[in-house]
Amino acid sequence: MEEIETGSFVSGSFGRVRPEILRVVSWNINRGLQLNAVIDFLADSSADLILLQEADIGARRTQWRNTPREIAQALQMNYVFGREFQELGQGRANSPAHHGQATLSRFPISHPRLLRFRRQSGFWHPRWFIPPLQAFQRRLGARIALICEIGIHGRTLIAYNAHLESRGNDELRSNQLFDVLTEIRRNSRPTNVLMAGDFNFDVSRGPVARLIADAQLDSPITLLGGHPTATTRRHGKCAAIDWILTSKSISATSPEIQAAIGASDHYPISIQIEFRGGRTEG
Repeated sequence: MEEIETGSFVSGSFGRVRPEILRVVSWNINRGLQLNAVIDFLADSSADLILLQEADIGARRTQWRNTPREIAQALQMNYVFGREFQELGQGRANSPAHHGQATLSRFPISHPRLLRFRRQSGFWHPRWFIPPLQAFQRRLGARIALICEIGIHGRTLIAYNAHLESRGNDELRSNQLFDVLTEIRRNSRPTNVLMAGDFNFDVSRGPVARLIADAQLDSPITLLGGHPTATTRRHGKCAAIDWILTSKSISATSPEIQAAIGASDHYPISIQIEFRGGRTEG
């Protein structure tokens, strides 16, 4: 398949009492192993923008389904999928399996592209002494951020859907995050920016928190006091490893971690956003 897949299932209009306030959900869906439960939650969430990590296409473990397409169709949304890895041992002979990020929106999505991080873990690479079987999870590809432009009520929101490395150390993840922040700073015109995803470490403190502040981004999820966002353990305990960041031009409120949702090994996180100031044409 191509690196990017797009589709649209939007039909009719979606009305809100206050259409200028939008709901954003970010969620590592653990490949879509419990896809029906994932769809049920997302449908109930009434989200306007959804950023998903670990979405499968054509994999044995998820019954060969195209998870981002099925979710978008069920929710009647636009979607973009960015290929992170080809999953060896998961595909068919003439149909490889893929894995990556998906961004879904009730609003038009344009200019999708991938940012492949400069530094990567070698953990997933095929080795001659490791058979390409499901259990060994060998992969071809690299960690990415999926970048899209969303046209919302005459404004443009640039959405960065990131999945930082789960293997390796925080220095590697910090370098990957720095790649995204550098990409954000390269855009000289005033922009509304939202970055979300599975960062695989706590970015609310230390040098990485200063990097985020220097990039003029806020982290509304920090208001939840470090509540775990996944069942994944870091240094012996569950930690806050999933994040949403917003630029100063966006008012972000109502951060939530849906810890009662058991459809993945990560919990959905969400915020509400409202644009500040003047209009930016999309």
